[in-house]
Amino acid sequence: MVNNSNIGKILQILEKEYLKNKKPIVTEISEKYRNPYKILIGTLLSLRTKDEVTSVASDKLFSVAETPQKMLNLSRKQIEKLIFPVGFYHRKAENIKTVSEIILKKYAGKVPDNLNELLSLPGVGRKTANLVIVLGYDKYGICVDTHVNRISNRWGFVKTKSPEETEFTLRWKLDKKYWKIYNDYLVSFGQNICKPISPLCSKCKIEILCPKIGVNTKR
Repeated sequence: MVNNSNIGKILQILEKEYLKNKKPIVTEISEKYRNPYKILIGTLLSLRTKDEVTSVASDKLFSVAETPQKMLNLSRKQIEKLIFPVGFYHRKAENIKTVSEIILKKYAGKVPDNLNELLSLPGVGRKTANLVIVLGYDKYGICVDTHVNRISNRWGFVKTKSPEETEFTLRWKLDKKYWKIYNDYLVSFGQNICKPISPLCSKCKIEILCPKIGVNTKR
């Protein structure tokens, strides 16, 4: 069972595996551009979209518009064309225009680093807001996506029913020194080993510690 007494050891093991694999797309974007605005827009593009599609779309978009002002110079149709075929590209193009306008007018072109202010932006949920805080400003946040939610419950580290509930549980249970890395390590682990259906338990470095809650088939 994964618990507070061994979570540090678990994350050390996952760090070694993380360094062998391709990083999550938003982490790649943050390291490539090191800009909160681009991290925010890249995260919005990544929602329900494959990493390789997000990578190409974000590069195309930022080659034309890399600031809120330049983004507002584009029409919604132009943004749609640049980001296609990301999932829900019509809605995302509209949100990108609106978010850029709010950031320019309300925040003088600077993406806010406050969770509540980020959550007030169209299309921005808790996952996106926490990613901007952690990757854009190097501040403490806990991003919970489907991988983090699934694996944390599969380990028995939390017993929750939604990503939001998982985030709030982790905020009081997980040592703060692990907050910034937890998402990256578990997303990579989830993409490569601890898959939603039939996880690769035979290749898992922490298999002996995992109770495999909810796992019906494994490889």
